[in-house]
Formats: sequence, structure tokens, C-alpha cells
Amino acid sequence: MAAGSTYTPIATTTLGSAASSVTFSSISGSYTDLILVTNSASSNTIGFQYLRFNSDSNTNYSATSLSGNGTSATSQRSSNSNKGWLGYWTGIENTIKANSITHIQNYSNATTYKSWLTRNNNPNGSQYSLGTEAMVGLWRSTSAITSITIYNQASGTDYNFATGSTFTLYGVLNA
Repeated sequence: MAAGSTYTPIATTTLGSAASSVTFSSISGSYTDLILVTNSASSNTIGFQYLRFNSDSNTNYSATSLSGNGTSATSQRSSNSNKGWLGYWTGIENTIKANSITHIQNYSNATTYKSWLTRNNNPNGSQYSLGTEAMVGLWRSTSAITSITIYNQASGTDYNFATGSTFTLYGVLNA
């Protein structure tokens, strides 16, 4: 029997100094899906992860999330945004990192909109979604994804990802 789906590392970035964004570019169209794994903290006391595909800053992104902490559950919705929402997370300033795994389906298909599924954890005891989160997002474009930029932002202000934050992109064969 043939092996199942295979994750192939495409690129990894570990920040040697704080940065407000990380970009993976020149992404090959030779995989069926992409997996983005982040292990990051904000250099500020607050931060939310967002992404943009192919530098698209038009209002083509929507997302819905469900989060819980063992006591309560909440849901959030974002429509017609100029960036894709990856999570309602906060990393404690420069120390505790939040983890996120994002599955981007059919990223190289040039006839359908692109969707992603994200699973997050939030180790910070702040007001923002302590616990875990599941999210689905949509990019309303039929363009193949060739670049992904991940941002750290809150209330429209860019913040830096802390030194040591790690971002890895994998290609999935035969998903």
C-alpha cells in the first residue's frame, strides 16, 4: 500500500529580531494543499495573526471562528476584510508563544476561491480567547496562491512578532 499524504517542508523562518510580518514567496504550485505552522509571540502585550495571499489588500477575505476555554464558548465573524484572520490570539510579550496550524486547501487551483482551516491555542490569560480556537476562512479569488504574508496586528495597529517566533510552510502531496 502506498504511503498517505506527505508533508514537504517548503520554508522555515525563525526571527532573529522582532518583525511585523513574515512572507513566504515564490510558492510552487506542485502540491495539492499547504500547511502553515506558527509558533509566535507578540513583542507587544497584544497581537492577532492575519494573512494576505499574493499581497491582496482588497476586501476579499472572510472568516468565522469558534473558541472555548473549558468554561465558555464564543464565536466571531469577519466579512469583507482586507486581510485574512488567522486567530484571536495573544502571545504574552516576548515570552509565551501561541501555536497555530493552518491548512490551505486547493491553493494552486485557478478556478475556485481558496479556503483555510486554522486551529489555535492561546496560553495567555487575557480577555482574548484563553483556550483553543477553530476557524474557517475564505479568500474570494481564483488566483493560485504564490505568496503568503503573516501579520501581527491589533485594532489596525501593526505590532512586531517577538524574536524567536517561528513560521514554517509545508506542501502536501496527494491530499
